[in-house]
Amino acid sequence: MSVTVHVRYKDVEETFTGNVNDVWIGVNRFFSQTIPLFDVVRSTVLTVDLKEVLEASKGLVAVAEEDTVVLVSKQKLTDSESLLLKLLAAYVGWQLGLLEKASLSRGELQRWLGKSGKITGTRLGELCRESLVVRTEKGDYRLSTLGIKRFVGEVLAQVRSKI
Repeated sequence: MSVTVHVRYKDVEETFTGNVNDVWIGVNRFFSQTIPLFDVVRSTVLTVDLKEVLEASKGLVAVAEEDTVVLVSKQKLTDSESLLLKLLAAYVGWQLGLLEKASLSRGELQRWLGKSGKITGTRLGELCRESLVVRTEKGDYRLSTLGIKRFVGEVLAQVRSKI
């Protein structure tokens, strides 16, 4: 099976034809030679790999038709871990197209956490100061990209050790 890809960047053009692997290598070589900063830019842009998030959170969060679900008992977690898991479930549901948004209101988070508004607000404020959570224009809260990366890379292992 032959593939053809035509690439143009400013005044430089090139066409690659061949099997998928050869074309892919050619296109990558084109970008790495034509745009020297391409690799640097790619390494400095913080992105989230949904597959990694799903694998890391397997058995901890789920999405049902009616709501996000945290599969871990809140009693085994800190308030911050509980809030992060609930927001991670919202992010997963949104990414999978099952929810309309990746954020939850303070009231939703307070009801789910089962704590006072003051405690919930304090924890959300701490998470925002750590740049793990951001407040949306509508006043809801969602995980930041950094929050997802750090939570998946660092905190989920601590959560798993508690259950």
